[in-house]
Amino acid sequence: MEPVMPIDDDQVNVEEVEIRLLLEAIYQLYGYDFRSYSRASMRRRIMHRLTMSGFSTIMEMTDRVLRDRQFFVTLLNDLTVNVTEMYRDPEFYRAFREEVIPVLKTFPFIKIWHAGCSTGEEIYSMAILLEEEGLYERAMIYATDIDKNVLATAKKGIYSIEAVKQYADNYRRAGGRNSLSDYFTARYDSVIMEQRLKRNIVFADHDLATDQVFGEMHVILCRNVLIYFDRALQERVIRLFSDSLDMGGFLCLGTKESLRFSGHDEAFDVVNKPLRIFRKRQFQHHA
Repeated sequence: MEPVMPIDDDQVNVEEVEIRLLLEAIYQLYGYDFRSYSRASMRRRIMHRLTMSGFSTIMEMTDRVLRDRQFFVTLLNDLTVNVTEMYRDPEFYRAFREEVIPVLKTFPFIKIWHAGCSTGEEIYSMAILLEEEGLYERAMIYATDIDKNVLATAKKGIYSIEAVKQYADNYRRAGGRNSLSDYFTARYDSVIMEQRLKRNIVFADHDLATDQVFGEMHVILCRNVLIYFDRALQERVIRLFSDSLDMGGFLCLGTKESLRFSGHDEAFDVVNKPLRIFRKRQFQHHA
């Protein structure tokens, strides 16, 4: 009988296996697919919850996730990245106003998909921009996220008054035409976005890792989401966006994101390179 070789720690990283099993368990039981998210990002968030909840191993935490849905919801909030603000990167919204809006004005109807909309601040930013440009009446915004909790917040459109004071500066720098306070009602320490901004927004949960084409959009915004995915998932999502866009439609990514290695960069023209605004080619060149 062959002697059994000792297993080298370098060969098998127990923590890596545990993380893989945890993410697989989440997918199998709850349907959320984090298996192709950046491993470094996932590890950081999982270890944070491990420490906060007092578990000694990831397997111990996996057992709890499998048996306690409420604990899973807590972990889900750690795993989904919800960093957002109104008019985040004001220069992007200024460029959108100057370089994309003139094209959208030629369309009889406009469909916009905001993928990974988080708590909704950027959705309302776009709704305000469209209203100021006289386009909101003929626009429909589809706001999607993997996390039902943040979608519920987005749908309510209630934010802290302190945060909105900071957003007013972003709004001004983004080329806002009025005062941001024209678009919300202040109540004690919160503000509520005006009802008229919500009437053409459809909120829906959508998982970029597993769900299908979200058809025939004129604009897709997915800013600062792809950076949390591994290369294979990035490629899948870019293909999904390309298939979901009309010819001549616009794709807007975050400033640290790129089409360069996606295998789909040939399908797009660059509208604004630093601010990652692309336009799907109207005529594809075939060899």
